[in-house]
Amino acid sequence: MIRQPSRHCTVELQALPARIGQVRHVISAQLRYWRLDPLIDPAALGLTELLANVHRHARPSKRCTVQLCSLVDQLTIAVHDHDPRLPQLRAADTWETCGRGLALIAALSESWGVRPDGTGKVVWFTLPALPPALQEPPTVPPRWTRAPLEHTWTAAGPRTWIRGAGVG
Repeated sequence: MIRQPSRHCTVELQALPARIGQVRHVISAQLRYWRLDPLIDPAALGLTELLANVHRHARPSKRCTVQLCSLVDQLTIAVHDHDPRLPQLRAADTWETCGRGLALIAALSESWGVRPDGTGKVVWFTLPALPPALQEPPTVPPRWTRAPLEHTWTAAGPRTWIRGAGVG
């Protein structure tokens, strides 16, 4: 089956710490607009990791492009930078303070990968998405089927009764 992109968003930026936060807000707003609210947190976390890698490792510049592509059942987030060196998944030692970014991407995503792309590389990951009509409806707390309980204190101790029932 051939799947055509149903929605697409592209943001170009310099991967500096202040810009990373701004792009997270933009991406979160876009996902809300697409009614993919349940994907905001994992998408923002994965995107933050990819942009932090660009900020830390990409040479000669920190310029990159973030692309979101929402298909019927999948959201793909990709970051293209101009550094041709491909990142590799590795196991960080317990004492290391970095080196877990791609492992985090692998854990939170349905799939992920890296590919050379002309002037650099693209690192991407996917999250499962359902259109709003197929998502589980939010659970609404039931309305009171009876009158609420009232609590009072008397000299003999606490008393509880159903409001309006006249029993205690």
